[in-house]
Amino acid sequence: MKTRLPFLPLALVLIALLAACGGGGNSGPVPADAIAQVDSVPVTKSSFTAMMSLACAKYKAQGQACPKVGTPTYSSLRDYSVTVLVQQEELAQEAKKLGVTVTQKDIDKQVEQIKKTYYKGSEKQFEDALKKAGVTLAPLEQYELGPNLLGQKLQAKVTSDVKVSDAAAQKYYNQNKASFTTPKTREVRHILVNSKSLADQIETKLQNGASFAALAKKYSKDTGSAAHGGKLCVAHGGTSGACQQTVAPFDKAAFSLKTNETSQPVKSVYGYHIIQALGAVKPAHTQTFAEVKSQIQANLASQQKQTAWQAWLAKMAKDFKGKVSYQTGYAPATTTTPTTPAPTTTG
Repeated sequence: MKTRLPFLPLALVLIALLAACGGGGNSGPVPADAIAQVDSVPVTKSSFTAMMSLACAKYKAQGQACPKVGTPTYSSLRDYSVTVLVQQEELAQEAKKLGVTVTQKDIDKQVEQIKKTYYKGSEKQFEDALKKAGVTLAPLEQYELGPNLLGQKLQAKVTSDVKVSDAAAQKYYNQNKASFTTPKTREVRHILVNSKSLADQIETKLQNGASFAALAKKYSKDTGSAAHGGKLCVAHGGTSGACQQTVAPFDKAAFSLKTNETSQPVKSVYGYHIIQALGAVKPAHTQTFAEVKSQIQANLASQQKQTAWQAWLAKMAKDFKGKVSYQTGYAPATTTTPTTPAPTTTG
């Protein structure tokens, strides 16, 4: 059984930064106990060791062996770890300039949320998972939880001025009004069989007063609706909630029937349907701008914030160009993300 670990994926901020910066840096003199130097601030070898240990723990949690030194996978993982550590330092320096901080209280709150989400609030289960993976809480907090939270706070700070006006929302609504229109729908029930002869027999039974629901449960090969007496909601020209678009012959019959009227057998690619209209047709409806304004503004704001964040990351990468030096043997050959086991939330 795989270990359930509280590891979070590396923050999107770091993944985005990998793409934004495109590598770079210089190989130059750095302290002997460091793997890199970011604008005169060393990134220690001990932090690199801790980061690699966390990565190996993820492999272990998925029942896989940690990549062996000298293999392409190990080299990729090493380069990625170095890149992330350097970028964490860059972010930390920028956060300091902007007055953005992550407190131990913030981290403690995140840890408690992990325990609640994945371990039913059990401290013992949480500790057992860490022990089984061979890691302790301190490096998890320092190299994953803390940077993730810092990235989130930085993004919130950098994009705090993004606002979507009513006029912008109205323009989007006018240009995309079709996406706010729900098709006409109708509640019906049907019985689907393979042969016309069986469909004719069922039609006769219905004409003689047999229960539609009982016949649907007995004969219909559409087992999903049969369990509910053949009931389903159909939509014309699209989907609307639980109401689904159907094939043309079915659609034509379903929306042509009078309420409570039952069709003759209708042939489709699936077989023969007997359809009964249970209610009146609900006409198509276009939501008003007032009904969807807040939704539009939230969606547009999310898109604009992501764009602003990417631009800020790109600028930061440019600002640090030439300010990063690597210890011999540690300069990343690539900034692509290695294939590492995804965090598991199943026991």
